[in-house]
Amino acid sequence: MPVSDVAELVSAAAADVPERLAVVEAGGRGLTWAELDHEVDLVASGLGAAGIVGGHRVMIVTGNRIEFVTTYLGVLRAQAVAVPVNPQSTAAELARMLGDSGARLVVADASTVSVVREAAQVSEQPVPVVVVGAPALDGELSYDGLRATAVRAVPPIPDPEKLAVLLYTGGTTGVPRGVMLTHRALLANIEQVAAVEPPMIHPDDVVLGVLPLFHVYGLNAVLGGVIRHRAKLVLTDRFDPEGTLNLIEDEACSVVPVAPPVFAHWQHVEALAERLGPVRLVLSGSAPLSAETVTWFSELTGIPVHQGYGLTEAAPVVTSTLCSADPQPGSVGAALGGIELRLVDEDGSPVLGAAADDPGEIQIRGGNLFTGYWPDGGGGPDGDGWWSTGDLGFLDPAGDLFLVDRVKELVIVSGFNVYPTEVEAVIEEVPGVRQAAVIGVPDETTGEAVVAYVVPDDPGADAGRVADDVRARCADQLARFKHPARIEVVETLPRTVTGKVQKGRLRGEERRRTLGLI
Repeated sequence: MPVSDVAELVSAAAADVPERLAVVEAGGRGLTWAELDHEVDLVASGLGAAGIVGGHRVMIVTGNRIEFVTTYLGVLRAQAVAVPVNPQSTAAELARMLGDSGARLVVADASTVSVVREAAQVSEQPVPVVVVGAPALDGELSYDGLRATAVRAVPPIPDPEKLAVLLYTGGTTGVPRGVMLTHRALLANIEQVAAVEPPMIHPDDVVLGVLPLFHVYGLNAVLGGVIRHRAKLVLTDRFDPEGTLNLIEDEACSVVPVAPPVFAHWQHVEALAERLGPVRLVLSGSAPLSAETVTWFSELTGIPVHQGYGLTEAAPVVTSTLCSADPQPGSVGAALGGIELRLVDEDGSPVLGAAADDPGEIQIRGGNLFTGYWPDGGGGPDGDGWWSTGDLGFLDPAGDLFLVDRVKELVIVSGFNVYPTEVEAVIEEVPGVRQAAVIGVPDETTGEAVVAYVVPDDPGADAGRVADDVRARCADQLARFKHPARIEVVETLPRTVTGKVQKGRLRGEERRRTLGLI
């Protein structure tokens, strides 16, 4: 019988292979499928005792650890809505997401609890905090205190359209909003990926869990896939070039899902091929990976690299080179079964016939799509089920997709989305700053880096002081990966006749800077 709830996949795995290891941490802690299923029951029961009922939102602000997995699945089993967020978020960012989501409870660990406490107190309505791996203060609850002493059955709601997850991303506006993913969307993409031949994950695979679980790639493509196939997930809280390779060797990881910056970190590691000996497949996503990098890595190690294209709103995987009849350099592959792709022109009309060689905006349709942005469902698929991604690409005759550009001015730093409007708004709050324009520039380590062009109120202001003030404000208000890697203090910004900032000219200036022309 088909499942209608992601947490049901855990129960099915526990019934099928109860004694097989399900998830382990780099430090050695682990749970079998039977133990994981029981722990999820305890968390779900504890959430109910704490007053969480169906539809309530529970925010999760932890690193990659077993308690993230059990809390996430426990929230879903309790018929509530999980809100995983970046543990690097600042108190201001967390407070905004708390207020927007209306979260009734926040789960934090030792690395995030101080920032969570600050955010929970300044939000419009103070939010109870559950603490993992650190002492709880008065009025807070420890994770062990949250877990029920006995399981109370939570009646399932067999409705795949019920909301499962809110994931904050920029949508098409550049302002971070909650993507509403239902159980239907999550399960649809899990099954779409599972149907790919040859399979991305086998039941006997050991899958590296270095991608952050708060990100849809780690949450559904990795964790969801592991649960679906009853594989084993090895969790680590951060990527370290040498340490991650040691973990791959020690745990005999056979499938390694990563983001593109990983390849730059591994480029100069000695004996890389030998250290990746247990690996049969590397999967790359969350940002484009150059054809040159794929060729270099595969020729050196003999390990195939398959990449794809995905979005939070698609839960996330849309294409994969594993679906290509003959993968071409630079392609992100063909659409997964059950997902349709088409290109549209500036008027929204499908690009057909001879014009198909021209780039168009990518639209997608499938059961894996979100239902819109929180809270009103705005910005979701149209009446015919098509959703505009904001990305530009073209399709070759075989149906392989090639990404060309982004309609949105999104910057992707180490696989994480940075929305220029958000950074610009923070910079323009700095006293003495009149205007700001933020762009992305290529970076060998992170894929892209943030560069801010700043116009002070006073043309004679000290540029160094202005830049220092901007850095301080960004450090206080924004997660580290959103911070400008460089700040250019300028007298004016290039503008069109209608007054719009010409970011293309700023990018051209950066290209000339890279070439040493300025």
